Amino acid sequence: MDSVGPVGLQQGEEAAQEGLPCPPGSSELVQECLQQFRVTEAQLRQIQASLLGSMEQALRGQASPALAVRMLPTYVGSIPHGTEQGDFVVLELGATGASLRVLWVTLTGIEGRQIEPRSKEFVIPQEVMLGPGQQLFDFAARCLSEFLDELPVGGQGLQLGFNFSFPCHQTGLDKSTLISWTKGFQCSGVEGQDVVELLRDSIARQGTYSINVVAVVNDTVGTMMGCQPGARPCEIGLVVDTGTNACYMEEARHVAELDEDRGRICISIEWGSFSDDGALGPVLTTFDHTLDQESLNPGAQRFEKMIGGLYLGELVRLVLVHLARLGVLFGGCISPALLRPEAFLLEHMAEMEHPSAGAAHVHAILQDLGLSPGASDAELVQHVCAAVCTRAAQLCAAALAAVLTRLQHSREQQTLQVAVATGGRVFERHPRFLRVLQETVKLLAPECDVSFTPSVDGGGRGVAMVTAVAARLAAHRHLLEETLAPFRLTLEQLAVVQAQMREAMVKGLRGEASSLRMLPTYVRATPDGSERGDFLALDLGGTNFRVLLVRVATAGVQLASQIYSIPERVAQGSGQQLFDHIVDCIMDFQQKQGLRGQSLPLGFTFSFPCRQLGLDQGILLNWTKGFNASDCEGQDVVCLLREAIQRRQAVELNVVAIVNDTVGTMMSCGYEDPRCEVGLIVGTGTNACYMEELQNVAGMAGDSGHMCINMEWGAFGDDGSLSMLSTCFDASVDQASINPGKQRFEKMISGMYLGEIVRHILLHLTSLGVLFRGQQTQRLQTKDIFKTKFLSEIESDSLALRQVRAILEDLGLPLTSDDALMVLEVCQAVSQRAAQLCGAGVAAVVEKIRENRGLEELTVSVGVDGTLYKLHPHFSSLVAATVQKLAPRCAVTFLQSEDGSGKGAALVTAVACRLAQVAHV
Repeated sequence: MDSVGPVGLQQGEEAAQEGLPCPPGSSELVQECLQQFRVTEAQLRQIQASLLGSMEQALRGQASPALAVRMLPTYVGSIPHGTEQGDFVVLELGATGASLRVLWVTLTGIEGRQIEPRSKEFVIPQEVMLGPGQQLFDFAARCLSEFLDELPVGGQGLQLGFNFSFPCHQTGLDKSTLISWTKGFQCSGVEGQDVVELLRDSIARQGTYSINVVAVVNDTVGTMMGCQPGARPCEIGLVVDTGTNACYMEEARHVAELDEDRGRICISIEWGSFSDDGALGPVLTTFDHTLDQESLNPGAQRFEKMIGGLYLGELVRLVLVHLARLGVLFGGCISPALLRPEAFLLEHMAEMEHPSAGAAHVHAILQDLGLSPGASDAELVQHVCAAVCTRAAQLCAAALAAVLTRLQHSREQQTLQVAVATGGRVFERHPRFLRVLQETVKLLAPECDVSFTPSVDGGGRGVAMVTAVAARLAAHRHLLEETLAPFRLTLEQLAVVQAQMREAMVKGLRGEASSLRMLPTYVRATPDGSERGDFLALDLGGTNFRVLLVRVATAGVQLASQIYSIPERVAQGSGQQLFDHIVDCIMDFQQKQGLRGQSLPLGFTFSFPCRQLGLDQGILLNWTKGFNASDCEGQDVVCLLREAIQRRQAVELNVVAIVNDTVGTMMSCGYEDPRCEVGLIVGTGTNACYMEELQNVAGMAGDSGHMCINMEWGAFGDDGSLSMLSTCFDASVDQASINPGKQRFEKMISGMYLGEIVRHILLHLTSLGVLFRGQQTQRLQTKDIFKTKFLSEIESDSLALRQVRAILEDLGLPLTSDDALMVLEVCQAVSQRAAQLCGAGVAAVVEKIRENRGLEELTVSVGVDGTLYKLHPHFSSLVAATVQKLAPRCAVTFLQSEDGSGKGAALVTAVACRLAQVAHV
């Protein structure tokens, strides 16, 4: 493949340097020399792929020493979002050689308003640089005090960011162990020590100011964090100064070194040490080899030596010496100054490449080196500078393209939109470098939409921003924990709920005042497997109504069903209108199934609070779930159904049983498991039933046998017994409901309300500035906008954070990764409380059964239905774990019901028919 040129980057172009033709008569020798600096697209793609592969290896903890890409976590978990404010102190050590800089940085939190930092530089004496470590850090502490003495600080506590520019192993935002000194420092007793602790000890010994060292930061991270928040997130920092490095925000779950599965963390790539011979070998020139051998660290930092500003001037010098020896330059003359390493500096290259004054600068610089440039020499020297600079930019672009590809793949985005913060003198002084970099990135990563933003003082403002973000996150964390604390229930609190429910059960069974109605269902047995026949089932319990044909045979249970909707006008109209609609649906179903004229036994699942007076008699106590049909409460719903049947004389139905959906769930599972004696619903609403000893049920004749009790436990706590667990968010949801003060237990557990609880918490956290930058959105103000299904989706272990963000963004909530994590925590807290309360209730029920039967240990199954229980990724396991803790003498198995409302109603009817036949015989 042909060479890649510096601008335009079309595949057929040679690296002609922006209109700088080779001087006549020297083209072959010059072309042969500079051809080594020309890089093909294929070579750049190989470097991109190799670096990407070594990055991913290192993230997995499988780093190869030969590739030397370290991928170090920096423990910076969030980028600025523009609201950070306050005063911060920054201490820079090692960023500027033998000096130390202290800065006072004020962040306003207001877009476009910046206050210039105050700073002071202190020269570090040679004896301090080479003396004991304590002496160095005591010197830093004195400099801090001296700087702060000049400011009106008073007695306020100060937050400090520490820019420590030496090789370190970081294990926390404020924990960093020095690996080795560089840059002329050699203080004893520091290598292998946590430099933050050493600084804290010295500040404490100084004792003048209250200073909290919040974060230790390297300059690359500071560059990224110093980028002004814009339209797209700045999640990459790129430094090309004396050396080069990059950092970016990685998904924490991909970093093997961390025990995190959510959120993001900034990774320092340390790509200067990248040294894959397979990828870099073809683009290394003889000049690169010479430079490496003459360096202080031969064989190390190979990639950096092709890009970093410390080396570019030296590469130019080596090329000029070579061309002069060939007689192409300076008439073949070589001055002693030109032979001296580092005679050519980065600053010289920048001056010589100046668009208008470049030629004059070339003559001046060469003359300072004792050379007498000829007429064509200036042009040729510029050509050499351009070739070296262009290659450096292209190689840097290949590395950046690897980072962009990594980001795009890890976030599974078709198009990645991201800002790159740039820092370092190469960017500041070489406009060509950035132009070539941008064009090459477009070629190598066309699916990435990248903008480049110069960082504003990464070492100062950037480090202050890291500190500010850490302070913001800590403050927000405190407010979040404070808000969610009431939802985090202790085992003791749950045991109290269990005891209260047990007490309410006993009172309800005796007919005493209780928030648990404990209603007899007149279901006296669970299936024994001998039931046979065809049955109809009706299922009314929500906005959809089902009619089913259920065939119970030796081979099992077969179902045919149809769903019919119940319009809101019908659900809240007259009772006659509602039951006429139900019968119309039954007639339609019978016609479609070819059942016209047949009178099959029918079970009616009616999932609303009823007081049953017999198996086919049920008095509606009150509507729930949004129903409010008139003239129904206090009436026998079976009679209302039979009256509607009579009004539609074309249908014949034998209504055998009215069944609560919870009972149907128990019976459905009981057909498969005879130990199933408890039914549980956790869906739109919640309820439970169980088989009680008949002798314990007040008002029921008989001292032997069992009776299924419909607990109607959604109303548990309506007497105020749950007030100690109720939060202000529960109160808001209750007050906005159609039945304030009622169904308090249900409103803390069921799917109809959990999304609303979450929404009220999010509103509260937004008002505190913790979420969504404190900006209230109209969508979040809308009742029921946050569906409970979102909790199940957001808490799914299979969802990456980006998918959580997508769910919330679909609600019109523009949010950061931090917001997404906090919303996740809110959802987890609300659903965990719901599951634990549900578990406390189940524990009360199974313990009651065990004690009823005088057993040391009880083995029992619970049949469960409901979308929240079935679809939420953790609800079922949390319920089971709570029951195990609160009822350790009960071995409880949870069985998910298959169509308890339909199949269960038919089985209640089938059991009733079986018992009736036995009684008749």
